[in-house]
Amino acid sequence: RSNQSADAESERRRTPPSHEHPAGTMEELEHTCPQPRTTLTEPAIFAKETSCECRAPHEKLSIAQARLGTPADRPVRVYADGIFDLFHSGHARALMQAKNLFPNGYLIVGVCSDELTHKYKGFTVMTEEERYEALRHCRYVDEVVRDAPWTITADFLEKHKIDFVAHDDIPYSSAGSEDVYEHIKEAGMFVPTQRTEGISTSDIITRIVRDYDVYARRNLQRGYTAKELNVSYINEKKYRLQNQVDRMKEKVKTVEERSKHFVYRVEEKSHDLIQKWEEKSREFIGNFLELFGPDGAWKQMFQERSGRMIQALSPQQSPSGSPTAGRSPSRSPSPPSHWPPSSPKGASASISSMSEGDDDDK
Repeated sequence: RSNQSADAESERRRTPPSHEHPAGTMEELEHTCPQPRTTLTEPAIFAKETSCECRAPHEKLSIAQARLGTPADRPVRVYADGIFDLFHSGHARALMQAKNLFPNGYLIVGVCSDELTHKYKGFTVMTEEERYEALRHCRYVDEVVRDAPWTITADFLEKHKIDFVAHDDIPYSSAGSEDVYEHIKEAGMFVPTQRTEGISTSDIITRIVRDYDVYARRNLQRGYTAKELNVSYINEKKYRLQNQVDRMKEKVKTVEERSKHFVYRVEEKSHDLIQKWEEKSREFIGNFLELFGPDGAWKQMFQERSGRMIQALSPQQSPSGSPTAGRSPSRSPSPPSHWPPSSPKGASASISSMSEGDDDDK
């Protein structure tokens, strides 16, 4: 969307008359200058012998003019070069800045070959073909120049119709020069970008070297052989033993986590059971007190039944007309004063006397 809006804005604007294309050359220029990419469905193209086959003169632009905007058929061609080994976010942010320097910018990225890089800088992790492909799939790149020169020459600038060169402003000393971009700066074609601190190819390689054992063990575990990793027999056995120890630790940790989870569930269920037991206990005690308490239903029922039993067991009053009602109290038999007898003979004598008394009454 930003590219489309930039194209629309550039169509409304025109460069000063001194920088307009000469009359009669528009047909020659049609479809000869690549347009900035408006979609991200295809990777960037590789540069041909010359990526801008314009037969008309390539008018020089100032930075102020480029920032005002150019016609759609005349994008501002910005060049950024580098090694781009282990392509990372620092590279991408630098290219993003280069792409967005001007409203109608076309970004060309030069990637140095393995031969030049090994000669002037050092060995790379990725091959040149891998680095070319990594750059092609960056969203900010419109075109990739393979086997780019280490030092930018005037012929190279003319060949690719480059308007400006983008790079960070720190002097880059190499190939016997204190700053390989010095002549670009003097020509007014240099536009600085900002470096991203904390990330670089050297930083990534330093991490790998520092934690070499970790990454060697990692790749052994993933199926790489000791020969592929250039690891000795002893180190291979040591790394494999360490991997087994780590797996055992992980299993123990997993068991501990599961045990903790199980204990937590048991504690949670125990808490629920205790809570339910307390509720049932209170309910049981309440029911018990309601039944057997001082004013409970059981006491009332017991009192009622006791009253009935007492009433049933107590002697009833004799009626006044009964035969025993007129008997004199003196006539009622009473046991002798010496009862009970102190010996069997006395007991038999008492029984005989009682029987004689009964005969007398008759």
